[in-house]
Amino acid sequence: MPITFKSKYSPDILMLEAVARELIRIMGHSGSLPGSLAAQDIAAALTRLEAAVQDGPVRPLAADRGTTDDEEDREPAISATHRAAPLIKMLQIAAREGEHVIWDR
Repeated sequence: MPITFKSKYSPDILMLEAVARELIRIMGHSGSLPGSLAAQDIAAALTRLEAAVQDGPVRPLAADRGTTDDEEDREPAISATHRAAPLIKMLQIAAREGEHVIWDR
C-alpha cells in the first residue's frame, strides 16, 4: 500500500509502504501511520536521513533487497540515495520554510 508524504511547499511524494516506513525509521520516527514531523524536528530528521545515505550511497534499502534465492529473478536494487532524494528535498524545503511534514496511506 502506498504512503504519501505531504508538506505545504513541496509536491506530494508517493512511496511504497515498506520503503517509506524504512525511511521514516531512519529519520528517527517510530514508523507509525499516520505520522508527522513538527517544524522544529525537521533538521534532526534531515541530518539522520542524509547521514544514512552518505554511509551507504549505493546500497539498497532493506525494503528493496530481493526475497528470492534465484539471482536471475531479482530486480536490480535501487540505491538508498535514489529512494531518499525526494524526501530529503522535501525536508530541506520544510526546514527552510519552518513547515511540518506529514505522511499517511
